[in-house]
Amino acid sequence: MQLFFRLLTLFFFLQNLSVFAQDQKVADSLVKIYKKDKLTNSDKMELLRNLSFNEVNNRELSLKYAEELIALAKSEKNYLYLFRGYNQKGNKNRLSGDLNQALEAYFKSIAAAVKARYLAGEGASYMCIADVYSILGNSKNATLYYNKSIQLFRKTDDFLGLATVLLNAGEEYSKIYKFAQALNYFNEAGTIFQKEDYLIGTAYTIGNTGMVYARQGKDDLAMKKISEAISILEKLEDYYAISDYLTYMSDIYLKRNDWIKALAYAKKSLELAQNRGLKDQISTSNLKISELYQKSGNPKEAFAYYKNHITYRDSVKNLEAVQKMADLRTNFEVSQKQAEVDLMYQEKRNQKIIAIASIISLVLVFLLAVGLFRRYRFIKKTNLIIESERKRSDELLFNILPEETAFELKESGKVEAKKFESVTVLFTDFEGFTQYAENLAPEKLVESIDYYFSKFDSIIEKYDLEKIKTVGDSYMCAGGLPFPTEDHAYKMLLAAKEILEFVTFSNDNNPFNKIRFKVRIGINTGPVVAGVVGTKKFVYDIWGDTVNIASRMESNSVPGKINISENTYALIKNDFDCECRGEVDVKNRGMMKMYFVNDTKN
Repeated sequence: MQLFFRLLTLFFFLQNLSVFAQDQKVADSLVKIYKKDKLTNSDKMELLRNLSFNEVNNRELSLKYAEELIALAKSEKNYLYLFRGYNQKGNKNRLSGDLNQALEAYFKSIAAAVKARYLAGEGASYMCIADVYSILGNSKNATLYYNKSIQLFRKTDDFLGLATVLLNAGEEYSKIYKFAQALNYFNEAGTIFQKEDYLIGTAYTIGNTGMVYARQGKDDLAMKKISEAISILEKLEDYYAISDYLTYMSDIYLKRNDWIKALAYAKKSLELAQNRGLKDQISTSNLKISELYQKSGNPKEAFAYYKNHITYRDSVKNLEAVQKMADLRTNFEVSQKQAEVDLMYQEKRNQKIIAIASIISLVLVFLLAVGLFRRYRFIKKTNLIIESERKRSDELLFNILPEETAFELKESGKVEAKKFESVTVLFTDFEGFTQYAENLAPEKLVESIDYYFSKFDSIIEKYDLEKIKTVGDSYMCAGGLPFPTEDHAYKMLLAAKEILEFVTFSNDNNPFNKIRFKVRIGINTGPVVAGVVGTKKFVYDIWGDTVNIASRMESNSVPGKINISENTYALIKNDFDCECRGEVDVKNRGMMKMYFVNDTKN
């Protein structure tokens, strides 16, 4: 679980270094000065910096101020404020989950800080870049940039900046189980924050120390520290940190088998994150609640929260953004290549002095590394095989069962039958298929059926309907399950029309004289019971009078027509032009009113 000192340091006045927390009231008061538009040059840049930093309720407005600051700083060639503008832009994008834009802004802020000869600014930007890599789970890059930041801050008198990067680096070391290093950094950061009387930094240090204790299993110490941090942060209204700490409290109560308190803390964490638009924390809180419901034997709720977790997680960590970030890092480091080459040349001259004495040690280390690498490669290969087979198994399961049903089957080993009050069922059948089948090679017959059914599958998926099964040349699907919807009849009619158009097109455009058929379609709407049949080869099926009537609608249809029941007609009559066929004698059912569907009304 991730926590960083989000009220990032290093927002400075013109001549002296100072650090302060965001305050929406400050932004609201400064807007009046901004609207008068009487300030120029550095005074206006300082106003824009303050507006962007303190505007916490409206992200787009804060970014607008930052962009205006960047544009003005460029025109004035003021690299100090150019650094501050890009830093603000990166911070706001990072907090809203747009990591690609954040990282791009941070790299540009480094270039501006270098031109301004501003070591503290360079250190701040390296820390922000490390924060982004930490969010992405790339601890190697995160620790690399944290160490660069620490080295730069130790060359300055910006003690609060140093304390902040020590705090973030300590959290990263805690994530990779280097608890001693993490606690050392927290202790050093806490000493600085207390000396500087910076309350919010002290709160984060206390809370992060509690998180380390939680990871070490020292629950009593963890609860004491985290509760103390939350108490301070509630007064400061720092909801991001509170949201994250609450999930740790949930973990502790879960260990004590107090499920009710564990769930209450997790839900409070989610509520805070949603109110503040904190995407990565929304994802984390949803995952925690999903785990709690799963352990309590409630797979339906667990599945719902898990889907929310995936949605928010992917919105932050999408592959395209990660690739763009990699490109950004490459471009930035190439621009510094010449300076690195010069530095390496000096280092090599010093290294020659100790090279001979190090040869024996290097050989031994190399041999050890080879052995460890081979072992690592073997374990990695084995894990990849296991993961590949697991994914393959899941894909097969989700291919034959609806998503919710597959999830229930994996969790409990069985699926309870469910009744759905309103479901639309469709059957199709090819005219003259039996006569063709008697005189056609099996390979040709299968090729022809696959041609049609493959297209039917894609149409059904397009309208979020559920394929049930195929029997011979008959194709069956349903809408309104496994998740009930209001428009299942409407979507089924759209799918039926697209199926009919495809079959008609295939008959009219057949240059190679392939075997083609005409199709009958029948549709009915009503209640059904759905469930999984069998214990070896699972089959998802539906039963009920609704299914039987849908089959009768198909058998009483004509080639090239969509025949629907009175139940379905009542649901779609306002959307489709229908032709009443009157009452038709149906086998084992008597007289039933039927309708042909001609076209949509719009």
